[in-house]
Amino acid sequence: MKRISAVLGAALFACATAVHAEVKQAAADGFLIAFSEPTMATPAKTYAAVAAIPLWWDSEHTWSGSASNLSLKAEAEGCFCERWPGGSVEHGRVVMAIPGKLLRLETALGPLQEFALHGILSFWIRTDEDDGSTRLDIEYRVNGASASGLDAFAPKVDEVLGAQVVRLKRFLDTGRSDEAPATEPGKTPQAKPLKLKPPAKLPQSKPAKAA
Repeated sequence: MKRISAVLGAALFACATAVHAEVKQAAADGFLIAFSEPTMATPAKTYAAVAAIPLWWDSEHTWSGSASNLSLKAEAEGCFCERWPGGSVEHGRVVMAIPGKLLRLETALGPLQEFALHGILSFWIRTDEDDGSTRLDIEYRVNGASASGLDAFAPKVDEVLGAQVVRLKRFLDTGRSDEAPATEPGKTPQAKPLKLKPPAKLPQSKPAKAA
């Protein structure tokens, strides 16, 4: 128990920000964290942005020190991987991919992987029936043995995951995941629109011409 706490504290949570998602459930053998946020992006662009992990994931929370080494293939069995000259790691694997609606990964993030825990990270993309606006709902459920003491770690995982979600939302709404640099007095920073291509559509078959 002490070893798990030490590793998690040092490797996963040292660089966390003050941003929080909501811990919906927390027990010794598991927890559920949820985050919900509106976005100005369309469902197609939101889905494409979620899959573009190198563009919004924080480099501080990678093994190599650079988010550019991350990759995610948004299809069933697609790898959420990190590769660099000194090694490689599979952070997770896609178990469900419905473009514009849902991307779900099986993943024990960071050092959680070492302790034989099972995690499911779901990115739900929902459209409001009344005004047509887009909402991104993220859920992270982790389960383990009763001796794992996961209820003690839930707030810390909440903190780190919340920071990543803030970066993702900023990327969706402004085209950049980092905070805008300080500007001179009297000047207003200009947000750059997000430019992402939605997943390619399958070609439509043409009816055969009569002989």
